[in-house]
Amino acid sequence: MTNTAMRLDGLFVPLVTPFTDTGELAEAPLADLAHRVLDQGADGIVALGTTGEPATLSAEERRRVLEICTQVCRERGVPLIVGAGSNSTADSLRALSALDSIAAAALVVVPYYTRPSEEGVVEHFRHLAANSPVPLVIYNVPHRTSRVLSAETLCRLAELPNVAGFKHAVGGIDDTTIAFLSRVRSDIAVLSGDDLYAAPLLALGARGAILACANVAPAAYADLVAAWRQGAMERGRELGNRLAPLAAALFAEPNPVVIKAVLAARNLIPTAAVRLPLMPAGPASVATALAAWESIHLANH
Repeated sequence: MTNTAMRLDGLFVPLVTPFTDTGELAEAPLADLAHRVLDQGADGIVALGTTGEPATLSAEERRRVLEICTQVCRERGVPLIVGAGSNSTADSLRALSALDSIAAAALVVVPYYTRPSEEGVVEHFRHLAANSPVPLVIYNVPHRTSRVLSAETLCRLAELPNVAGFKHAVGGIDDTTIAFLSRVRSDIAVLSGDDLYAAPLLALGARGAILACANVAPAAYADLVAAWRQGAMERGRELGNRLAPLAAALFAEPNPVVIKAVLAARNLIPTAAVRLPLMPAGPASVATALAAWESIHLANH
C-alpha cells in the first residue's frame, strides 16, 4: 500500500468512552455520541485514542468499543481511525494485524518511555508500515512520549510507504512544525492534534484535525476546519479565537475528565466517570468549561 492510498481530510473526533453509574461501558451512549458528532459535521471518528481511556479498558471493552464504532462508521459511510500500538514494535504489529477490514487507518504513537533514538523511531515505523494491513497515522506527541522528533525525521517518516499522515501535537507552533509543513508532500495528511493550536496549524497547511474538544462542540470545530480548508481566512480566524477559551477550559485538567463532565452535565453521556489514575474534574473547572461552551452555543444560534 502506498502513501496516497489513504487520504484523510477534515475533522475526526476522538470519542470519549462513556461509563454507566455502575462503572461499565455505556454502549448505547457511545453509539449516540458517534452519531451526534457526525450529524454535526465531523468527517470521521477515532476509536481508542487517548481521549477514550484505552489504557484502563479491559480487552473485552476495547473490542466492544471497536465493534460499536465500526458499525456506526459503516452505517454513515465515514472513515474510522483506531488507536493502536505502544512502545513495543512487536506488540504494536500484533495490535495492527487485528484492524484489517475494520479501520481506514491506525493512529500509532511514537514509542514512549523507552525514548529510542530518532533512528530507532524511523525503524519502528518502517517495520510497522511494511507489515500493517491498514495505513498509519503517526501520532507525534512529545509531551506524552518524551521523544522530540526533528523536521528531517518527520519528513523521513512521511516518505515511508503506507504512512498516510500525522497527528501533530507538539504543544505549540515551533520551528520544527513550520519546517515540516513547508516540506511535507501534499498527499500526506498532517492533522492538528492540539486543540488550542488547531487554527494556526490549519492556517499553515494542515489538512484537518483530531480534536478531543469536538466531543463537546463538534459543529463549531467542523466549521473551523472547513473555513481554513476553503480559504475563508477571516471566518477561520474568528472561529479560532472564539474556540480558544473552550479548548483551554476543557484541558484545564487531564484529558478527558473535564470533557466527560461537560458531556454528562448536558446529558449526552450517563456519567462523568473516569477510571483511576484519572480523577473526576473539579467543580471550578467544570463551571468554567460549561460557561465557555455556553458562549459558543449562543454564538451559533
